[in-house]
Amino acid sequence: MSELGVGLMSGTSLDGVSAALVRIRGRSSVELLRFRTNPYSADERAAIGRAIREGNPRDLALINVILGELLARATLDLLAETKTAPQDLSFIASHGQTIWHEPPRATLQLGDPAVIAERTGVRVVSDFRSRDVAAGGQGAPLVPVADALLFGRDEGPRALLNIGGIANVSWVPRRGDTDGVIAFDTGPGVAVIDAVARLVDPTVRFDAGGARAARGKPEEKLVDEILQDPFFTQQPPKSTGRELFGDQLAARLREAVRNPDDCLATAVRLTVRSVAEQLTKWLPQNRDGGQTDLLISGGGARNQTLVAGLKAALPAWPIRHFSEVFFDGDAKEAVAFALLGWLALRGRPGNVPSATGARGFRILGRITPA
Repeated sequence: MSELGVGLMSGTSLDGVSAALVRIRGRSSVELLRFRTNPYSADERAAIGRAIREGNPRDLALINVILGELLARATLDLLAETKTAPQDLSFIASHGQTIWHEPPRATLQLGDPAVIAERTGVRVVSDFRSRDVAAGGQGAPLVPVADALLFGRDEGPRALLNIGGIANVSWVPRRGDTDGVIAFDTGPGVAVIDAVARLVDPTVRFDAGGARAARGKPEEKLVDEILQDPFFTQQPPKSTGRELFGDQLAARLREAVRNPDDCLATAVRLTVRSVAEQLTKWLPQNRDGGQTDLLISGGGARNQTLVAGLKAALPAWPIRHFSEVFFDGDAKEAVAFALLGWLALRGRPGNVPSATGARGFRILGRITPA
């Protein structure tokens, strides 16, 4: 028996809401039927940014409702696009928008599930990270369960690198089994790069394709200095967020590197080096000499300068885009949270303790009835 569900994701890059309509036939069988992204407007992005930086209780309460409306709208737009009736859905799984992430103490994702349920008439699974944090985990990354069950290889290991606002990687020994999975945040993804791009030119949201970064020369000494942060020597499991690799770091780069193209090149170089060094340091690939392919997804996968840098920095890894093997990589995290919602409704664990550091397997998410 199959079920229809919608997975909703709004990442640290603050691009917008990703919505995936999926058909689930079992824990290892999830079919993507349609995917869309509803971009945040400039005003919406600014309001979320203010809530993250300086929100008081009223601001947070209001942005919670606003995000709920945006998540509901993305769902309804997806359903209208596919001519799917809300009553045909079994559930909506909403990651929400991360406002604060300080593991292992606390994590906060907003986007009121009551608003989503009220606007759509569908039950909602939300707040996936809190239970893992309560169990002593990082609350992240949570995508490894999907990486293991859906996107691994039958014949051997595979690494999956998502370059969103924050970059994270999963190393999966074999498809269908969560035992032995290694997963962690590697550090900055595109959050710093995009913030630098906006500081350099307020009329743009990002450096399209990494074109300006390609013209610049990175300040390697500054990158060396940033890579001394204790996060990079911390052993996995570990996770991070915009609190460490966000607007404040972008402002530091802009202050230190006055040439705009050089500043963007430095931000890209920081992501490239942090990813390459973390993969080399913590994953089995370079210790056993085996050939593990690396699939990349997320907004950073569209930055040609960044991808070229990764290929140069990781010559032993066969690097391909996720879409070459599966589907549009931008849909991957929304599909993963749809699977997490399905697991929660069946009382099955959604975390991978080896990835998050939790004390054990936990059922993730809270359920808001239709």
